[in-house]
Amino acid sequence: MTSRKLRVIVVDDHTVMRAGVIALLACEPGIEIVGEASDGRAALELVDRHEPDVALIDLRMPVLDGVATTTEIVARHPRTRVLILTTYDTDADIERGVEAGAIGYLLKDTTRDQLADAIRAAARGETVLAPRVAQKLVAKMRQPVQAPLTTREAEVLNAVADGLTNAEIGKRLVIAEATVKTHLLRLFAKLDVNDRTRAVVIALERGLLHRPS
Repeated sequence: MTSRKLRVIVVDDHTVMRAGVIALLACEPGIEIVGEASDGRAALELVDRHEPDVALIDLRMPVLDGVATTTEIVARHPRTRVLILTTYDTDADIERGVEAGAIGYLLKDTTRDQLADAIRAAARGETVLAPRVAQKLVAKMRQPVQAPLTTREAEVLNAVADGLTNAEIGKRLVIAEATVKTHLLRLFAKLDVNDRTRAVVIALERGLLHRPS
């Protein structure tokens, strides 16, 4: 890659932001902007046409968002590295971008030098993360893994989802009401919640509780 310029496309639905990124990179040695787009569908057409080394992709876009666009690029053109460049740094957004196959995740407060270095690193196949993004991912990885529910706890949770009171749960499972309360307290701790409704919601989200459709 040292013998030729790195070919880059810039995809962002905000015209001013897109023009700003292109202007930042215009005089950067070894980098050539070969196309720009304002939505994910147009981005895919650009990648099909130019097969760039790196695609700078915004996360929130019309027609096809950054995650869907990244997934398609990675599947169709594995040699094109995708760098997410966005203002969003929530855990969910970061995870979606990385899971879609993006090699890097940058924020729009990135400087020109940082952006250029990130493009070069991405083209070499190196993972590139904004410091704030890296901190969030590390923090996420360091979170303790929640202990699985016991069979009895799952039974209690199912009964809660059925709308039963503690006394009714005790009768159904043939256990004391005090024992039901103990199981609920353990459930709340494992799911990191403070009430019955939230416990059911979180359990459903995590696939710990299956309700009939």
